[in-house]
Amino acid sequence: MRVRVVDAFADRAFGGNPAGVCLFEDAWPDETWMQAVAAELNLAETAFAHPLDGSGDADWALRWFTPAVEVELCGHATLATAHVLREDRGAPGTVRFSTRSGVLVTHAEPDGSVTLDFPVARLEMRAAPGGLAEALGAKPDAVFGTGALGDVLVVFTDERAVRALEPDVAALNTLTRRDGIRGVIATAPADAADHDFVSRFFAPAVGIPEDPVTGSAHTALAPYWANRLGRDGLVGLQASPRGGLVRTSMHADRVHLSGRAVTVLDGTLLC
Repeated sequence: MRVRVVDAFADRAFGGNPAGVCLFEDAWPDETWMQAVAAELNLAETAFAHPLDGSGDADWALRWFTPAVEVELCGHATLATAHVLREDRGAPGTVRFSTRSGVLVTHAEPDGSVTLDFPVARLEMRAAPGGLAEALGAKPDAVFGTGALGDVLVVFTDERAVRALEPDVAALNTLTRRDGIRGVIATAPADAADHDFVSRFFAPAVGIPEDPVTGSAHTALAPYWANRLGRDGLVGLQASPRGGLVRTSMHADRVHLSGRAVTVLDGTLLC
């Protein structure tokens, strides 16, 4: 089985968020095997995909696994899969993926970037979960739920506050498991001119203490910042140690997330 590791939301190797990508000729292999492969690669997500017969509304079936669990939605591994398909086909184009979050469409552009067409997360102001400020090590200015996305979005005054966060991972793991929260998105307005907002994403309950660049989190970040800044097209910087830029644009109840990707490993699974 061929496996590739792709740095997504990156324009250079060893940046952005690495994802594993495995393509099959037809139906899914055993689910336990896919989870074992994801655990072996030990990346935030590994994507598995196989082609469909073309008679429906999708071209490929797509699933995502962290080292610990299968997840409902993943942006960077979807971008990585579209990038691999473009490399294999040798041309830009549109791919429709059938996923646990419905049909997701990607567009590989001539300049090498990939745009994801994802559903917008529905934001609602909410009370902070008990112990959140203590687990993060800082008290946010506002807290929002994200509907079906399952995250909590927490807003801080400035970029420095987000960059300075040193969460208690064990406490955050306990809190998110207790309340059925996928992860915590921390965000603030940008201090620099080359991006509009910053974010970080912590999801220890699904095996990811801190995610390098989280496409799915931007389905909540994009509408929040578009409404607050009064512009539909924005650039987000995820300020993890690896870091990466996500370009966002709002389109009614959809959000477009754009970035680049680099294949850094192409090998063979022997088991």
